[in-house]
Amino acid sequence: MAIIRETIRAIFITLMLWLLTAIIYPLIILVVGQVFFPYQANGSIKLGQNDEPIGSALIGQVFTSERYFHSRPSTVRYSQGKKAKPTGISGASNLAASNPELLKRILEEADKLREENLQPIADIIYTSGSGLDPHISFKAARQQLTRVAGARGVKEDEILRLINQYTDGRFLGIFGEPGVNVFRLNYALDLQDINRQPNQ
Repeated sequence: MAIIRETIRAIFITLMLWLLTAIIYPLIILVVGQVFFPYQANGSIKLGQNDEPIGSALIGQVFTSERYFHSRPSTVRYSQGKKAKPTGISGASNLAASNPELLKRILEEADKLREENLQPIADIIYTSGSGLDPHISFKAARQQLTRVAGARGVKEDEILRLINQYTDGRFLGIFGEPGVNVFRLNYALDLQDINRQPNQ
């Protein structure tokens, strides 16, 4: 009898835990996210001029044009363009510091930056741990300012104002370093260009 009673109790506890962790808790999180933080809960997706999704403010993207600030390199392939499919993966290269392949990649990035007369600072030659970091340091953004301003034909002060606007502070005011969100900054630059055109 004791064995049957204990078996029933174990089944009951298992069902209660399943109900709590697999149904009730996820539903509460879903409701809280959709009611209080819908933008963040749905991936921080930014819509373009035609109300089409153009990217997420939380995930790094590739920008190669001289008119844009460039993100930090990534070991995973970012989605590129409207027809590209997200890879759904993140992660570092897992190459040891002594690995010749890692050293070769870093030296290539550094040489590329020197050709552009840029100082090869850490966050624009090393990849992030997740491979999807949307931020670069203020110093890295400041280094690219002259190139972007020249390509867009605007004063550096105009762009510097946007850099300051899209610099996120430390997490909870104490963790990490301030970082410039590259996607949001580049989108703001495009909007600035569109708004300037009617006045020209």
